[in-house]
Amino acid sequence: MKILFQSASDDIDAWLAELSRALPDAELRAWRDGDGASADYALVWRAPPAFFAPRDGLRAIFNLGAGVDALLALERAQPGTLPRGVPLVRLEDSGMAQQMVDYVTHAVLRYLRRFDEYDAQQRERRWQMLAPHSRATFTVGVLGAQVARALAALGLPVRGYSRGAKQLDGIATYAGADGFDAFVDGAKVLVNLLPSTPDTDSILNARTFARLAPGAYVINVARGAHLVEADLLDALASGRVAAATLDVFHHEPLPADHPFWRHPRIAITPHSSAETLRTDAIEQIAGKIRALERGAPISGIVDLARGY
Repeated sequence: MKILFQSASDDIDAWLAELSRALPDAELRAWRDGDGASADYALVWRAPPAFFAPRDGLRAIFNLGAGVDALLALERAQPGTLPRGVPLVRLEDSGMAQQMVDYVTHAVLRYLRRFDEYDAQQRERRWQMLAPHSRATFTVGVLGAQVARALAALGLPVRGYSRGAKQLDGIATYAGADGFDAFVDGAKVLVNLLPSTPDTDSILNARTFARLAPGAYVINVARGAHLVEADLLDALASGRVAAATLDVFHHEPLPADHPFWRHPRIAITPHSSAETLRTDAIEQIAGKIRALERGAPISGIVDLARGY
C-alpha cells in the first residue's frame, strides 16, 4: 500500500512518523514537485494543481481538514484537476467539534455579559456597571447547527439553520432558501459555521445584517468568503451590528493594513477556532484506509456537486 502525503506545514516528519505507526505496512512518502509516481492513497492539505498530475492506482484522496473548499475551488477553476472516480474524503470532527463549541460559546457569553464593552472601558480607565443582556431575548442563530445544542444548554434561545431539514430537541430549526429569512429575522447573535460553497459565499451581507435585531453580534468561524467585508463595516458604522468576532478572512494572514485590525468593535483570531489534531486525524484516516483495503464502505465522502 502506497501513501502519498502533501502539506505546506513544517511538521511533515511528525505526520509521517505517526502514520507509519498507525499503518506499519504502508509505504509512505512526502510529495515533492514533479512526483507523478503511483500511489494508492493521497493525504493532502491545500494541494497545488501540480499534485494532481496523472498518477496510477489512486483509490482515495483524504483532505487533512473538514473544509474542502480549496480543492473544490481548484476543480472549478480548472475542471478535471481532481481525478475522476476517485473519492474525496474529508475529516469528520477529529477533535475539532469541541474546539469549535468552546470558541463559539466563549464569544457568545462575552457578548451576553458585555465583557467586550468592559474591555473598552478598561482601556479608558472608566468604572461603570453595565446591565447584562436578557437571556430571554438574546436569540442565537447558528448557521450550520453544529454548536446549537451547547448554546441551548446555557439557557439561551437558539435557532439552527441547515441546507436540509433537521430536528434538534429544544431548538427551532430552519432549512433551505425559503427558511433563511425566518431564521435570521430578529436574531441577536449570528454564528456562521457553514461549509464554503458557491451557494453560501457572501451570505453574511448587508441584506442579512439588516434582518438581525438592532445592535446584533456576528461570529464567523467558517470561511472568509462567507463575509462581505464592506457590508460588515457599514453595519458596524450604522449600529445595526454592535460587534463582530472573526476567525477567518478572504486573505490569510490578514494584511497588516486591513481596516479590521484597527476597528474597536472587531475581535480577531488567526484561524484558530478549531485546529486539526494530528493524532485524532491520523486515527480516523488510518481506520478508513483499513476499511477501504478490506472493501468496506466509509463515511465522509464529499459530494462534489454540493461541496461537502
